[in-house]
Amino acid sequence: MVDLLGQYDKIQEQIDSKILEVVKSGAYINGPEVHSFQKELEEYLGVKHVIPCANGTDALQIAMMGLDLKPGDEVITADFTFAATVEVIALLQLTPVLVDVEKDTFNMDIEALKKAITPKTKAIVPVHLYGQCANMEAILEIAKKHNLFVIEDTAQSIGADYAFKDGSVKKAGTIGIAGTTSFFPSKNLGCYGDGGAIFTNDDELAHILRGIVNHGMYKRYYHDVVGVNSRLDSIQAAILRIKLRELDTYCEARKKAAIYYSNAFTSNKNIITPAISSFSSHVFHQYTLQILNGKRNELHQHLLDNGIPNAIYYPVPLHSQKAYMDTRYNEVDFKVTNELMDTVISLPMHTELDTEQQDFIIKTIVDFINN
Repeated sequence: MVDLLGQYDKIQEQIDSKILEVVKSGAYINGPEVHSFQKELEEYLGVKHVIPCANGTDALQIAMMGLDLKPGDEVITADFTFAATVEVIALLQLTPVLVDVEKDTFNMDIEALKKAITPKTKAIVPVHLYGQCANMEAILEIAKKHNLFVIEDTAQSIGADYAFKDGSVKKAGTIGIAGTTSFFPSKNLGCYGDGGAIFTNDDELAHILRGIVNHGMYKRYYHDVVGVNSRLDSIQAAILRIKLRELDTYCEARKKAAIYYSNAFTSNKNIITPAISSFSSHVFHQYTLQILNGKRNELHQHLLDNGIPNAIYYPVPLHSQKAYMDTRYNEVDFKVTNELMDTVISLPMHTELDTEQQDFIIKTIVDFINN
């Protein structure tokens, strides 16, 4: 699905040199590389504060801790996403509220969001799925009306741009009170281990978050808030500094590959190619088709049989997962999500894809679908 070795080959000299430099420095935790990466990512995103942490799941949890959400507070998020988003809500004894998504963008459905709000609702967590932003302008309007926090889960969309109706543009993750991301190796901006970060323009929140990630300390051995141990290590930060300089190039390579795929599939009545919204660029963390002839599972296996990696993101909706089932949920409220479970399939998508590889993938899919 990704070619991390091919990507590494192009930056090997820089990576190897930097890793050795960090090892020789002995500054493995909160060293100069971490602080430099933080500043460079702040400049790239156009955000006042970046708080690095150990992984993307921690980033979500720490953001919610920083906003002082209380047990029983309701947090609304999308049903069609990876479990980490709802996992941290449950871990903090908050009440997860899952809503359906749009069939074309796979992001949170605005009408479903409106219906889910109750007096107990305190936050909305839109997930910018597969590489493009949810309808943030509409979400912000709803949040303002009901005095709710908006925490963006941008693990799959770092580098994407969101365009507001007034012509202003912001990077994904810098629009709500806080944004979170993951630097898992397969992400558009990925390290060689685990890593994550939180973004905010709120000075007070940033101060709180910086304490939480480091055991609640602002001064060594003085614990002012309840915290966790969640720090990005210096080796990963050094790798991320190098790859951040390439992020826009990486995203453009993914877009080019996505266009090539879509041009080949667009005329096939049994295949729906990814939609691109009018307000967000798409950085294609995943390239996800919808297969309409009822043969998605067979196609999945056929591709594997032909040596083509592919994945189903996601085979089971969150509201049907054993850990998150709840009598509050009604199947009729998840019509789109339940359909997507049976139709979506994600193809190889990475910076090293070439047209020869894509042609083989495309032909294998089209021949199977048309057979």
